Amino acid sequence: MASEEKSLNFIEQIIEEDLKSGLSNNKLHFRFPPEPNGYLHIGHASSIALNFGLGLDYQSPVNLRFDDTNPEKEEQEFVDAIKKDVKWLGYTWSEERYASDYFQQLYDWAVLLIKNNKAYVDSQSSEDMAIQKGTPSTEGVDGPYRNRSVEENLDLFERMKNGEFEAGTHILRAKIDMKSTNMLMRDPIMYRILHKEHHRTGDTWKIYPMYDWAHGQSDYLEQISHSFCTLEFLPHRELYDWFLDQILDENKLRPKQREFARRNLSHTVVSKRKLQQLVKEQHVNGWDDPRMSTISGLRRRGYTAASLRHFANTIGIAKRDNLISVSVLEFCIREDLNKIAPRVMAVLDPVKLVIANYPEGKEEWLEAENNQEDESAGFRKVPFSRELFIEREDFLEEAPAKYFRLTLGKEVRLKNAYIIKGESVIKDAEGNITEIHVTYDTDSLSGSGTEASQRKVSGTLHWVSIAHAVKAEVRLYDRLFTDEAPDGYKDKNFLDFVNPNSLEIVTGFVEPSLASAQNEDKFQFQRLGYFTVDKDSTASKLVFNKTVGLKDAWEEKGKKEENSINNSLKDINKYFKVETKAERIAIESAIGESIKNVSSFSLLQNSLKKNSNNNKSSLLFAQFILKYSSLKSSDFEEEEIKKLYTMSLRSESTYVRSKALLNLRDLENEAFKNQFEDDILKLYSNPPKNASEREIEILGEMVKK
Repeated sequence: MASEEKSLNFIEQIIEEDLKSGLSNNKLHFRFPPEPNGYLHIGHASSIALNFGLGLDYQSPVNLRFDDTNPEKEEQEFVDAIKKDVKWLGYTWSEERYASDYFQQLYDWAVLLIKNNKAYVDSQSSEDMAIQKGTPSTEGVDGPYRNRSVEENLDLFERMKNGEFEAGTHILRAKIDMKSTNMLMRDPIMYRILHKEHHRTGDTWKIYPMYDWAHGQSDYLEQISHSFCTLEFLPHRELYDWFLDQILDENKLRPKQREFARRNLSHTVVSKRKLQQLVKEQHVNGWDDPRMSTISGLRRRGYTAASLRHFANTIGIAKRDNLISVSVLEFCIREDLNKIAPRVMAVLDPVKLVIANYPEGKEEWLEAENNQEDESAGFRKVPFSRELFIEREDFLEEAPAKYFRLTLGKEVRLKNAYIIKGESVIKDAEGNITEIHVTYDTDSLSGSGTEASQRKVSGTLHWVSIAHAVKAEVRLYDRLFTDEAPDGYKDKNFLDFVNPNSLEIVTGFVEPSLASAQNEDKFQFQRLGYFTVDKDSTASKLVFNKTVGLKDAWEEKGKKEENSINNSLKDINKYFKVETKAERIAIESAIGESIKNVSSFSLLQNSLKKNSNNNKSSLLFAQFILKYSSLKSSDFEEEEIKKLYTMSLRSESTYVRSKALLNLRDLENEAFKNQFEDDILKLYSNPPKNASEREIEILGEMVKK
């Protein structure tokens, strides 16, 4: 390997063992085999980095092979997009191949299997096939067509190829073992009839090979030494090897399939089907929408190829599926852009600032550093004048003691410019501030070397000269989903977690140096984050996409929500200690507001599960979660929620029982509510000694209802 010092992952260990066992280094050959039925996503980026990275490490060829065996879903558009993505990531393939290159050879081999009584034409319906195939716990049985003669099978297969039959009337199956514990070995389908135009072969073929038949044979034809795929293909390995056994020439290299874990990314989905659904149902604006996990979407948002390669190397290769926090990806792009992105000034929520003692009509061009992380980046000139835009949030008319931005009577520095002091404001009829009037210290210019310029003040603000400002559309992108695992919940649609605030479009103002910025140019808007020029930009209209903030706002939000849950749990103990109803209502109201502000589905779910125990404070908190959060009883396994209600109704506390009764009363699932009928009747007919009037009142309502 190119770097023997580094520790080897298990994929590299497999290769090294094969080399020690006699495999010649010049026989090493890898491939990246996407199906052109959609755009590549961040998961593919890891696979690309793995296979092409192995090619670089071992100085071995890597093919780009399109597994184009399904003309119903595959398009040339996707082929072109995939090639663009691989090139953009910085990799070069040795050969561009297609499974469709091998259609004739695959057909010829299928004929050979029929002649060797290893394949047959099945004419059952798909429903009958499913029954005949059995289940993982029951053996399959031979179908009625399994013992067709070789001659009949050859005739039918030829006629299938010639287009004489409707789709679904016949299939070609391998004849293996209907009793196999591996369902994939129970006479798998090799060919199906499809009267569809193929993006490369046109209407030449009326039958198309299945993935399992085409994939391994394509590897063999290309003499791929190691065929790496994700973990869901582990059960396919037995079939991969069986198919190779049928056609193998002992003088040729035999490919080896091995599997690695899929690396899922939090707050997104990487299923092509779900990504396509997002596009088709217009939850996003196309495959390259900057909120998408596609490589093209990430590129448009402002991610660099280097940051995606770094991300792939950081998360590495594993044997178990894992959910990687999107914060890791965001760290990688921050780290890269911090080194290369020029610093500029932009104001996204502007309010006018007037320097009262600055001469009208005067302008200065001040020197500003382009990137303090890059000495070679140099400096630029930015215009300064009497009237500026600053961020609206950078001023408070009346500010708390630890407010370090602009306020009346206090000083701050304008970045690269002067120290200013807040003097007064002008407001409109509704009381909104329209102008902030300040004065400046004429001797305080940054870098001038004067005593005043070295004076320390509490904060530094960015700004843009109004007379020189360039208007821009700025698209503030956020995570597409509010939950870390939107497709990880049973009986929950991933679309339920689409973030309604994943895109906000504002009109901002940028310094004039950005007027000539081009598509995909990247900048740090000082104090705001990293932004890139979008392809929608024109000579007359700049459009920027927010790539990522300077800090991980979601991490801060997550910590805040966790603290909110923990503090609410502490506060709930007071509920049992106060003496008046008004005090309890106030405590519940405060806790309810805290719970309402928690958006993390998984945090709420875990909190409810954790508090489903016999402690009265925990049970009451779990009932508050059901009452005030977005969660419903249906978001849990029925046994889990049944356990919570059972323990709550049998709690020693009347407050716990009452909240559980109220939540049950409001449920729409009558069948679920009926399971607690005996508990409710028992409480009604023989109320506990500590039962409150309110509890007895609720019981009466429920029994009479």
